Amino acid sequence: MIPKEIFKKIRRIEIRTKRLVNDLFSGEYHSTFKGQGMEFEEVRQYQAGDDIRLIDWNVTARTGYPHVKKFREERELSVVLLVDASSSGKFGTRERFKSDMAAELCAVLAFSAIKNNDKVGMIIFTDRIEKFIPPKKGRGHVLRLIREILYFQPEGVGTDISGALEYFSHVIKRKSVVFLISDFLSESFYKPLQIANNKHDIISVKITDPRETSFDDVGMIELEDAETGEVLIIDTASREFRREFAARAEEDNVTLKKGFQLINVDFVNIRTDQSYIVPLINFFRMREKRH
Repeated sequence: MIPKEIFKKIRRIEIRTKRLVNDLFSGEYHSTFKGQGMEFEEVRQYQAGDDIRLIDWNVTARTGYPHVKKFREERELSVVLLVDASSSGKFGTRERFKSDMAAELCAVLAFSAIKNNDKVGMIIFTDRIEKFIPPKKGRGHVLRLIREILYFQPEGVGTDISGALEYFSHVIKRKSVVFLISDFLSESFYKPLQIANNKHDIISVKITDPRETSFDDVGMIELEDAETGEVLIIDTASREFRREFAARAEEDNVTLKKGFQLINVDFVNIRTDQSYIVPLINFFRMREKRH
């Protein structure tokens, strides 16, 4: 039985994200992600301004009047949300956990997809594959995806992005748009990511909490790694510690971005203390210009 607070949370996310989709994201999504090609629709009589390269000479010869072939974009896409549900997602020092941000992002992307008549599926993973929901259409299906992210209780605690990508490549055969949503606290995933990206269109979305990049001076604090259980006591009053921590976090982020660039995978960085609207729209517009 799903608790009432989860239903309320799902409803709040639906209302908020559907408004954003209607006002902002739907057109950006449609412009960014094209269909899989063009398919023949009909033959009609030639009109001034038509491309002469589209003339159907067989029909033209048979009727005695020039006719052209008309094509339409094969619009329908399959979108797959590859969502990291490891224990590090249950971390947040501002208004929400990283997992809450992931749920709202998935809702925006999923509602944008179905508004454009695309299918949406999901793979939830930790250090193992937790759940696979095949791509489908419809509001009810999207609400199920949101519910799974918010309510699903994973068995694993760690992160295995490589295993998730290999499983995805095995179960999804049709070329798809893939949003890999994670904090990327994992290793050795670039090769399987490159292999999957050769067939599919993968966008990596990193969710970061501000405490993962810098500390305020709050004295001695105890931190526990949610995935390993390791406990550390650190002195945030140390200016040297704060400087080194921020520098290391920035270096890790730069290394991650360079790794994605080398294998031609798009990268979007989202913070839990900031709106995702601007970085997501900037990404859509950058993609539209490039393609």
